Amino acid sequence: MMEKWNVIQFPGMKAGKGGTEAREELSVRLKQWLGSRKAVQMVASRKWVLLLTFMGFLLGKAMILNELSPFAIAYFAVIAFMRRDYIIPVGAALLAGSLFAPFPVPLIVASEIAIFYLLFRGLESYDRAELSYAPTMVFTTTFMVKLFAVVIGSSFSWYAMLMLTMDSILSFVLTLVFIQAIPIFTYRKKKFSLKNEEILCLIILLASVMTGAVGWTIQSLSVEHMLSRYLILIFALVGGAPLGASVGVITGLILSLADMSAVYQMSLLAFAGMLAGMLREGKRAAVALGMLLGSSILSIYLGGPGDVMNSLWETCAAIVLFMLTPKSLMTAISKYVPGTQDHTKSQHEYAKRIRDITAERVTRFSQVFRQLSRSFDQMSGAGEQVQKEGGMDHFMNAVAEGTCASCFKRTQCWDAKFIQTYKYMTDVMSTIEGNPEISGKQIPVDWNRVCAKPEEVLEVMRAQYGLHQHNMQWKRQIIDSRQLVAEQLSGVSQVMEDLAKEIQRESDEMVQQEEQIRDALESLGLSIHSIEIINLEAGNVEIEIVHAYTRGFDECRKMIAPLISDVLDEHIAVLHETMTDPRQGLATVTFGSAKTFEVTTGVAAAAKGGDVMSGDSFSTVELGNGTFAVALSDGMGNGERARMESSAALNILEQLLQSGMDEKLAIKSVNSVLMLRSPEEMYATVDMALIDEYTAETTFMKIGSTPSFIKRGQEVIQVSASNLPIGIIKDIEVDLVTVQLQPGDILIMMTDGIYDAPGYAVNKELWMKRLIQEIDTDDPQDLADCLLESVIRHQQHEILDDMTVVVGKVEHFRPEWATLRVPGINRMERPRTVS
Repeated sequence: MMEKWNVIQFPGMKAGKGGTEAREELSVRLKQWLGSRKAVQMVASRKWVLLLTFMGFLLGKAMILNELSPFAIAYFAVIAFMRRDYIIPVGAALLAGSLFAPFPVPLIVASEIAIFYLLFRGLESYDRAELSYAPTMVFTTTFMVKLFAVVIGSSFSWYAMLMLTMDSILSFVLTLVFIQAIPIFTYRKKKFSLKNEEILCLIILLASVMTGAVGWTIQSLSVEHMLSRYLILIFALVGGAPLGASVGVITGLILSLADMSAVYQMSLLAFAGMLAGMLREGKRAAVALGMLLGSSILSIYLGGPGDVMNSLWETCAAIVLFMLTPKSLMTAISKYVPGTQDHTKSQHEYAKRIRDITAERVTRFSQVFRQLSRSFDQMSGAGEQVQKEGGMDHFMNAVAEGTCASCFKRTQCWDAKFIQTYKYMTDVMSTIEGNPEISGKQIPVDWNRVCAKPEEVLEVMRAQYGLHQHNMQWKRQIIDSRQLVAEQLSGVSQVMEDLAKEIQRESDEMVQQEEQIRDALESLGLSIHSIEIINLEAGNVEIEIVHAYTRGFDECRKMIAPLISDVLDEHIAVLHETMTDPRQGLATVTFGSAKTFEVTTGVAAAAKGGDVMSGDSFSTVELGNGTFAVALSDGMGNGERARMESSAALNILEQLLQSGMDEKLAIKSVNSVLMLRSPEEMYATVDMALIDEYTAETTFMKIGSTPSFIKRGQEVIQVSASNLPIGIIKDIEVDLVTVQLQPGDILIMMTDGIYDAPGYAVNKELWMKRLIQEIDTDDPQDLADCLLESVIRHQQHEILDDMTVVVGKVEHFRPEWATLRVPGINRMERPRTVS
């Protein structure tokens, strides 16, 4: 025996080891193999092939009305297409099972399998073996074999032709059913979600398998009755009354077709399944009690004393099997049934897994963009350094290779007196840099005494200086472009990082809070189908409710939103509303935190000289996340070109802010874009106010713009900042001014056409404050119109520059419907941390 162990060799084992060492290494490798994924897959594969083989044996024996045998060929066809590696054991099991059926069923099953296999191989040879051909192939095979059996037999009649046609049609239909059901047993269906049709197909398959047990008894107890009750108990516990009753009807129907004496089983199993499912909340014991009561009650009405006792013992045997069933099997089945807690949990885990993967990938992309931003930033810094260091060498090389190369004093200047010559060249270059138009007469006397060709050297250096200036301009533009790319990549990286954090936010399961809202809504007589709390964070509430609506009543705004507002002690409004199923009157409504403040705006504008096109642009838009933006931009000059610059600045800035980019970075990005988009000197001012609709805190971004004013009663407050317009210099300084607005405050923003109207001899700030105080109106549009009219009248009805004024009024948001208070409904205690 030792010699045998010494001879055994495995891949990676070294020869020459002793018996003890060989056995130890063999033991380690066997453990590694058994623990490997491949070993687990092989064991699981054997388990499923044994199950499918046993099912094939019962389906080979199964018959309908003791004449039709459509199960075997349909099962074999699906196995041949889906799991060809199982075709031999399954085919042998079908043939073995058919031996227990009446003659000539074994010959018919064998003939059908043989002919189908030949057709299957024929399609394979032409690469046309597709699963969609399986039902047609089964129908053709069954019809041919049964027709041949009828023709050569002694019972050729119209009844025989009708039965063979019915057998072929049933085989066709069962093939379609098995195509949906068998993948569950072959691990080909990876998703933990089954449609209702797939569940019904699975039940039909299991009931068909139980048909093969018809006629088998244990101590006068029918095996198929015990198995059918056991199957109903499992599905009743998993899916409740609807699924339990459905399984009972389908199972009873198929069993009654196999045994006409058991027709009453259909009603018995359906009633018992429904009663067992209704008691599912009591777990296994209650479900078993429901099955026992349901089967016993109908047995008394439908059978005699002997049948009642047999039915009772059959139910008890099924209950024993049900109690011995491991919980893991129940959990595995419930994952496939929609509506169960395990299915919801599996779907939630799958969604969480997908969310984590997506967030991880977005984070990686964010890191890539951040690294690219650093690379471009380093490149722009290195370019500036090379630009500074390479200027002197550029002049020296040009002069040495041009004028000095043909000079007779070249050796004396550049070899014997290199340092002195280099100093003289530096002085001349500095002189040219200070005065590019220097002439030969202005050359220093010392240089004329040292150099043999001073005017030629001066001409070469002036020409090279002009080329150098153009070269430096393009290099600066390239560096600015790199800096813009670096800033943009940095902003995109930040946005993607924030997106990854938002994706990873996972709402906690708040079953208790959902039930509290459901009870409150149902106390008003509303029909609530489902409630899902996505977020309960104060100021960021999001709740999705599916309810039955009545056309014209608008319950979601008049009743549901006010009641939720009272329960949460926070004003809740309707965010989105969609009709889920108009035929059943179902609507899906998303409720969320309503804004505390609202902004109403008014605009008045006039172009220079009464022209149609103004160089000013304005915008009032919701940026999202409860932020309202009031923006104004003044392009350089007047007309269409100025309008293009100002509108481009506002549009780009709004889009960057809506994407979630930081305000300062967004302003710098717009500045870089305006600098690079045109070689001409074009710039635009930006005056933007970002109003938080929950707190009324307002952030002003003023880039080269005129002061803004806040009218609070009779008081006028000035808001100003000192910045250059964007598009002029590269490194722009962005100052953000934050002001806390109050309800009733009126924000007034204007371009320089209005602010500079009184002229330079007048204190513009005091003049504008007095003008605003004199306008006696709180309506934003009226105030804008009056202000523009007053300025034009002050200028003797002449419009000397483009004029635009934007007015916004901050007011408390007043809901359309007041909070609804219902006695007995308590305020909700929100979780401390909501992710």
